[in-house]
Amino acid sequence: MAKKILMLCGDFGEDYETMVPFQALLAVGHTVHAVAPDKKAGDWIHTAVHDFDGAQTYSEKPGHRFTLNASFAEVKPEAYDALVVPGGRAPEYLRMNSRVVEITRHFLQADKPVAAICHGAQLLAATGLIKGRRVSAYPACQVEVELAGAEYCGIAVDQAVTDRNLVTAPAWPAHPAWIGQFLSVLGTRIQA
Repeated sequence: MAKKILMLCGDFGEDYETMVPFQALLAVGHTVHAVAPDKKAGDWIHTAVHDFDGAQTYSEKPGHRFTLNASFAEVKPEAYDALVVPGGRAPEYLRMNSRVVEITRHFLQADKPVAAICHGAQLLAATGLIKGRRVSAYPACQVEVELAGAEYCGIAVDQAVTDRNLVTAPAWPAHPAWIGQFLSVLGTRIQA
């Protein structure tokens, strides 16, 4: 059964962590509404490509312009079945927006499926609702995850963790595991 999924985006979110799940979820028949604060359908956000190229942390390069297909001001979280929170630098901005935090809280309080990757855990932590949960994230977010009372799962960069309805992963190399586990939580059946 097709689901209606909300994707919370923002400028300088990770290119792959925005585009890949958006396209993958559409490809299997779900409806995905990508929104960003102060933006409407047809507006776009800047994305960034974060790569692991030998520095102490990731490097950042300009990504694609990602066109939003729904208007943030019109979001009614109760109308959606699930939430996706891409990573990159966007979550550090998104967690400062009280409406974004309120929307994210709705999904966690209602036990709806939530998928967050990389720095998306920053937004989860800002809700105050991940205490006692098992959460993976980019390693630099470990402190925030633990301060929020969650168990940080320091897993391989290509793995993901499912804790009931919450699917998290450290970075874009985990897409196969992360998206696969999220599809399972959604109850999505794919037949070849």
